[in-house]
Amino acid sequence: MRPWNPSPLTQRRWRLFKKHRRGYVSLWIFGILFGFSLFAEVLSNDRPLIVRYQGTWLFPLFVTYPETRFGGFLETEADYRDPFILGQLQSAGNRVIFPLNPHSYRSINTQLSRPSPAPPSRENLLGTDDRGRDVLARLIYGFRLSVLFALALTAIGVVLGTLAGAIQGYFGGRVDLSLQRFIEVWGSMPELYLLIIFASMFTPTLGLLLVLLSLFGWIGLSDYVRAEFLRSRNMVYVKAAQAMGVSDLAIMGRHLLPNALTPVITFLPFRISEAFMALTSLDFLGLGVPPTTPSLGELLRQGKENIDAWWLSLSTFVVLVVVLLLLNFIGEALRDAMDPRQELGS
Repeated sequence: MRPWNPSPLTQRRWRLFKKHRRGYVSLWIFGILFGFSLFAEVLSNDRPLIVRYQGTWLFPLFVTYPETRFGGFLETEADYRDPFILGQLQSAGNRVIFPLNPHSYRSINTQLSRPSPAPPSRENLLGTDDRGRDVLARLIYGFRLSVLFALALTAIGVVLGTLAGAIQGYFGGRVDLSLQRFIEVWGSMPELYLLIIFASMFTPTLGLLLVLLSLFGWIGLSDYVRAEFLRSRNMVYVKAAQAMGVSDLAIMGRHLLPNALTPVITFLPFRISEAFMALTSLDFLGLGVPPTTPSLGELLRQGKENIDAWWLSLSTFVVLVVVLLLLNFIGEALRDAMDPRQELGS
C-alpha cells in the first residue's frame, strides 16, 4: 500500500494553518482535552483501577466482582466506597489504586457533611450537584458526550448537505428548482416545536435527538456546496470530461467535489460548536437526554435552580467558554488556510 502523499495545495494549506499560532495551539489543546475525555472511566470512576487482594490481582474497572469476593455477605456488585469493603482492600497485604478522581458521573456521595448541593471540598474538588453527584466527574463525562454528539451530528449534516447541494448545483434546472423549494419549505418548519412534540411522545434519547437535529442540520451547508457546483459545472475541464463520456457521478466526485469541499471544511469547527451548544441548550430546557445521563446543560439548569451553588454554574460556564473559544480559533485558522489570497510570507 502506497503512503499517502499530500498534494502541494494541501501542504500549503497546512503550513498556513500552522502559521496561525492561535488556531494551531487551539487544535492541540482541544485534541488533548478530547483525547483525555475518551478515557474518562480511567480518570474518574468510583471503581478501583487495580486491586491486589489476598495475593490476586483484580481489575474492577473491567470486571464486576461481587461483595462476597472481598469478605462481604451480598452477591451483588461490590460498593468500593463502602467503609467495610474499603477497609478490606486497604488491610495488610492488600493494595488498591483508585483513579485520580474517585467518583463516577452516577455515584452519589452519601458521606457529605453538608446537604446537597455541597460546595467544593477535598473529596469533591468542584462540589456536588443537587443529588450528591460529583460535579467534576459529570463535567468530564458530559464534555465527552457533547463532543461525540457534536461530531456525529456534524458528520451527518456534512454528508446530507454535500449530497443535496451537489445534486442541485450539478444538474440545475428543474432539479435545482424543485429541491430548492423543498428546502425552503422544510427549513421553515418550527424545529423547537417538533422537538417539544417528540419529547412528549417518546423518551428523549441521544439517538432520537441525533435523528431529529440531523433532519435540519444539513440545510445551511447545502447552499455553499450548491453555489460551488453551479460555479464549476460550466468550466472547461468539466465540459471536456462530459465530452469524453465520463459519468456524472465520476465528474461530481472526482472533479467538482474537491473544490466544493473548501467552504465545508472552513465551516466545520463552527458547525461543531453549533451542535455542541444545541445539545447543551436542549438539556438546559429539559428536552435533551435523560436526567441520569451526564450533561452540561443539566448542570446549568441545576445552577439556575440553585443560585447559591455558584460552583455548578461557574464550572460549566468555564467549560463552555473554553470549548467555544478553541473551536472558533480553529475555525479562524482554517478560514485563513483555505483563503487563496493568503501568502506564506505575509
